[in-house]
Amino acid sequence: MRNVLWFLALFAMAAGVALFAGNNQGTVTLFWPPYRIDLSLNLVLLLLLAAFLLLYAALRSVALLLALPGEALRWRMRHQERVLQQGLLDALSHLTAGRYIRARKAAEHVLAQTEALTRGEQGLPYGTRLAAMAHLLAAECAHALQDRSARDEHARQALERTQSRRRDEQEIREGVQLRVARWAFDDRDVQAALQRLDELPQGVARRTLALRLRLRVARLAGQSRAALETARLLGKHRAFSESASRSIVRGLATEWLRTCHDPAQLQKAWAQLDEAERRLPEVALQAGERMLVLGGDFALVQQWLLPVWEQLVRPASALPQELRLRLVLVLERGFHQTPGQPDAVWLARIEAAQMGNPREALLQYLAGIACMHLSLWGKAQQLLRQSLTQLADESLRRRAWAALARLAEQREDGAAALEAWRQAAQG
Repeated sequence: MRNVLWFLALFAMAAGVALFAGNNQGTVTLFWPPYRIDLSLNLVLLLLLAAFLLLYAALRSVALLLALPGEALRWRMRHQERVLQQGLLDALSHLTAGRYIRARKAAEHVLAQTEALTRGEQGLPYGTRLAAMAHLLAAECAHALQDRSARDEHARQALERTQSRRRDEQEIREGVQLRVARWAFDDRDVQAALQRLDELPQGVARRTLALRLRLRVARLAGQSRAALETARLLGKHRAFSESASRSIVRGLATEWLRTCHDPAQLQKAWAQLDEAERRLPEVALQAGERMLVLGGDFALVQQWLLPVWEQLVRPASALPQELRLRLVLVLERGFHQTPGQPDAVWLARIEAAQMGNPREALLQYLAGIACMHLSLWGKAQQLLRQSLTQLADESLRRRAWAALARLAEQREDGAAALEAWRQAAQG
């Protein structure tokens, strides 16, 4: 449609010029004493048009001639720019391929060319960023080659070149800071890595990459609490799958509880855990075991272990056998350490669970231990002997035989006690 309109306009112009020039009788007279020159108006118009075109062509030629030095300079700049970009690509490709010496040489060649352009007052607008990236690549290669002095020097120069407030340079600076922290972690220099991470801006420190690195550094430093807090943030950012996040949090929480040195510290750590974390069986069992080792309150341990017990007695429980065994051992140890009789509420829970599932060997064993502490010798002996036929764990079988031996000694049945001790020794 546009072409049709152009053709129509061109035909209209041609028709207008033909109508004007075909019947134009006008003349232009030039007086130059003693001469007189008569020219037709059409010829004068053509001469003016030709003069305009000639003058325009002459001016354009002069402009192009004067612009040749600038064009040559721009061509050289574009050529140098292509060379620098090619060198940077070579450095990246060699670094990716693991050819660190070649990558380092390519990055240093880019730096040399950038500095030459800067000295010649022909620096690129993004020359600072280009030089900083080249320094970062050279430092990465030096780190891979275990040349720490060269790595640190390149990193220092990269940071010096990106001290302005420009956004693009700040992003490169943040990347260099993250890499420096990662290099310190690779060197197992925990203090340097933590210092570098603390120097990061607040927004950068909350990025997933920085949080992952902080988690590794905190675990290397043995800072279980800091690692746990970082893992929580990573879970909120969906940096891990749900199962992986739960596994990491579970491991860090149990490690933190394991490092507590007194009951008050353990209670404080337990209070700082999330509700979901406290309901994890591994975490609750670790807290209970640690509290008993430290000589803490068994009533508090029973309160912590109640969610795990509910999972154990639940029909079609998915609680692993290892955790079932740990729960029984923790409760048994608590019964032994607690003076007097066991808690009546827990005894009712144990008895109800054993009666609800009379074929569960662990529940029979635990009920037998509880009856021992209640001085119900006959019932305790019956339950322990019933559990022996189904107990698969050898250590628990030895403990059951040892309990039967103590019951026989209380009855002053030497032969039965000797046989029970012999079975306990055999495992």
